[in-house]
Amino acid sequence: MPELPEVEVVRLRLCEAVVGRKIVEVRTTSANYAFLTPPARLKSKLLGRSIREIQRQGKYLLFSLDDQSRLLVHLGMTGQLFTSRALSPRLYNRQSRPAATGDTSSGFVPDQHTHLSLSFVDRGDQLYFRDCRKFGKLLWLAEGSSDARLERLGVDALSITQEHLQECCSNRRVAIKSLLLDQSVLAGVGNIYADEALFLAKVSPQRSARDLTSTEIRELAKAVRKVLKRAIVLGGSTIDDFIRPDGSDGQAQNSFRAYGREGQPCRRCQTPVVRVVIGQRSSHYCPKCQR
Repeated sequence: MPELPEVEVVRLRLCEAVVGRKIVEVRTTSANYAFLTPPARLKSKLLGRSIREIQRQGKYLLFSLDDQSRLLVHLGMTGQLFTSRALSPRLYNRQSRPAATGDTSSGFVPDQHTHLSLSFVDRGDQLYFRDCRKFGKLLWLAEGSSDARLERLGVDALSITQEHLQECCSNRRVAIKSLLLDQSVLAGVGNIYADEALFLAKVSPQRSARDLTSTEIRELAKAVRKVLKRAIVLGGSTIDDFIRPDGSDGQAQNSFRAYGREGQPCRRCQTPVVRVVIGQRSSHYCPKCQR
């Protein structure tokens, strides 16, 4: 699932590509559970509008329009937001996906998984939202309105402080890994960057949140901010479906220290990284370095 860095990378690139442009055509697939706003209503609300700004709350993108309404987009597990300029084998179904070196020069043609397509009055690059599994979401928000999905989000993970994390950990028996994944506590962190932050802070994912010392909490808050900022600089993590809006892959996955490295030597002490399940989620950590 795209996490905060991937969503922020998409936001930054789309600010360059679509902000200030007027929507002249809206195309959708038929109604499915990706549409929190029915397709016909979504079309009528977006047509003729200009995109003024793109903001992010946790893993959600908010396209602010010139009538003060907003389009909420969540990428879900496999959602992709990209322009018609994008060329990538990741824009094909797995069954028909060419090899990474395969020919994609003919460009992407919207398919049955392309749930939203926007064309602009300048006839430049179009914008596509595609999601094979339909776990992503599209929701139109009227001027001044919000949604429960946004209201229950905690502090943005990029701005987490020791004080806030300390308060959230206080008297919480839950494993610290599970607490980091709680979007009402920390908006934007998912499985990948929770593992990476815990490794950097030398904290075991199985530790009870309430048992962490003030020093450990301070280091963990710093680690969360650091791993997220580094992943943004590297363009996010491309493990399977994630692409940047131009179709290129992120590179953060090439520097993982814990996530997905089961059985490989710890980059600090050479002890094999282990995988455990915490709250039905896989967690990777070094049993020697992380206490």
